[in-house]
Amino acid sequence: MSRLLLVAAICASISLALPTGVVALAQSFGAIPLPFNLHVVDVRLPGVFKLHMLAGGAALLLIPLVILLRARRAWHRPLGRIAVGFVVVAAVTSFPVAYESTSPFVARLGFVAQGSVWLALVAAGIGAIRRKERARHATLMLAMTAVASGAIWVRLTTAIATSWDLPFDPVYSCATWLGWLIPLALVLALSPVSILPRPAKPRMALAT
Repeated sequence: MSRLLLVAAICASISLALPTGVVALAQSFGAIPLPFNLHVVDVRLPGVFKLHMLAGGAALLLIPLVILLRARRAWHRPLGRIAVGFVVVAAVTSFPVAYESTSPFVARLGFVAQGSVWLALVAAGIGAIRRKERARHATLMLAMTAVASGAIWVRLTTAIATSWDLPFDPVYSCATWLGWLIPLALVLALSPVSILPRPAKPRMALAT
């Protein structure tokens, strides 16, 4: 039952990740104008913010494809490496973007925490697959995907807050934290494999 719920959650995230990634890519190339608050950050960080949008959008498009091709290693591995590259760029550039953002301080802290957790999960996932811990690698990558999905929920929350005339700053600040913490908690709760590394086996003492 838990695995079924996890698969359903992944499918729902994939269906939302694709349009979000396309919009982010379009905004990075200037095909779609940026909202005013993002335009301000773009002015303050010329090039860096567009790189953040480009890498984040590409990651959102590639990650679902990598998940779907997990049984086809000839495609999964190279696409996974490319996706990880975009994730690292998006996460690293999220720090200056958060610093220059006009968002409330709590929201900027949420972006910094999201970027930090994103990088930590990617590093742990790479380490797991190098140790041939495939099940743990898969769980870590799903956890990383859950953190990445925060970009989707922040955009949806922003649209809802604006259309319903809700108090924007508190709603937005909550979304920058809950948008990735809740999906991450769901993945960790429903996954049958822990993201924690296996304890090292004690070495047998040599007889003297």
